Amino acid sequence: MEYTKFGNTGMDVSKICLGMMSFGKPGSEHGLFPWAKDFEEAKPIFKKAIDLGINFFDTANVYQLGTSEEVTGKLIKEFGLDRDDIVVATKVRMEMRPGKPNGGGLSRKAILSEIDKSLKRLNLDYVDLYQIHRLDPLTPMEEIMEALHDVVKSGKVRYIGASTMYAWELERMQNIAEKNGWTKFVSMQNHYNMIYREEEREMIPLCENRKMAVIPWSPLAGGRLTHPWGTQTDRVKIDEVSKWVWDGTNDLDKVVIDNVEKIAKEKGVSMAQLSLAWMLSKPFITAPIVGTTSIKHVEDAVAALDIKLSSEEIAALEAPYVTHPVLGMM
Repeated sequence: MEYTKFGNTGMDVSKICLGMMSFGKPGSEHGLFPWAKDFEEAKPIFKKAIDLGINFFDTANVYQLGTSEEVTGKLIKEFGLDRDDIVVATKVRMEMRPGKPNGGGLSRKAILSEIDKSLKRLNLDYVDLYQIHRLDPLTPMEEIMEALHDVVKSGKVRYIGASTMYAWELERMQNIAEKNGWTKFVSMQNHYNMIYREEEREMIPLCENRKMAVIPWSPLAGGRLTHPWGTQTDRVKIDEVSKWVWDGTNDLDKVVIDNVEKIAKEKGVSMAQLSLAWMLSKPFITAPIVGTTSIKHVEDAVAALDIKLSSEEIAALEAPYVTHPVLGMM
């Protein structure tokens, strides 16, 4: 495993982050990911991850309505991981009590309440990275940043991070924090992969300038970049979230995925390994967040660290991409 500093901080993280979204109570009644793996199914996958040196784990309060955090906490305890050696990230913003007043969002009330609930589910005293799960347009940015600062100063959170938003929104929030002497975001969890590269226009240059960690979600586009076009996996059949995010650009994406399949065969590696190797070739990438539902997924992700691409191979992989509409904002 390779490790790197987390943006402009002294914290070390593995260059592959294990996405814990895949774990929790299965079934649509528990959330948007009916294909999630419960604790017993998650154990061998998580064990393989830690055996391979992964020390960075990302979840969210909303994943399977809190049960992803519960499973994450149980796994950490099950394998007796040293809290000082691992990096645990979670998120806040999405609705935890749909239809209820204050059931979600980034108000001071919500942030201060949800961090305590997340810590209880995780069975931890603190989280290393607390991220806003998209931006809440109904709460003033000043209120958000001050509440996050107070959570850090309380000792419940070590660092704060942002996720998919417009570059101007991130810059404005950082400026608000600087002006008031509050804690600034150290990371951006954004939508970036070989079939969606719009972040290269403004967000990624801003993160580079701010020396922020970049930890993309869905680096394999919900599995689209791991198998030939049209493959019907069990997850594809029931994953409505992936359809919502990417189905609208199928015509633009098929040519990219077909190209990945062709080059992967020529190079003798899997499509997943090649897609992650491409992402890891970018100097601005800290650690892609790889969601897994099998041991092989973890092995493929870690194997990508050993694949070095030439400038010609990178150019060939990128050649079919064309401008996309903005995707992933909520």
